[in-house]
Amino acid sequence: MSEPCIHHKNTPRSEETQANLQRRLNRVIGQLNGVKDMIDENRYCGDVLTQLAAAESAVRRISEMVLREHMRTCVVEEIQTGNTEVVDEVMDLMRRFS
Repeated sequence: MSEPCIHHKNTPRSEETQANLQRRLNRVIGQLNGVKDMIDENRYCGDVLTQLAAAESAVRRISEMVLREHMRTCVVEEIQTGNTEVVDEVMDLMRRFS
């Protein structure tokens, strides 16, 4: 069995961006733990769905932030080295989030 290919960014995220993403991820994790508790407590479906929608929205916002960072750094760097195939990757990523 082969090992998965792991990529790393050439340009690190700023400390501010990194902290913001971590804070948002921790908040979503807390929301999802809350939803899990609601399910365990047999809470009203409408309330569970409302909380799930809030968590989905928060994850979508994090995805947008990471995609923006990807475009500004990784994609620009790849294009500057002549790798225009990265455009296809970006299109695939954008399709996943639309």
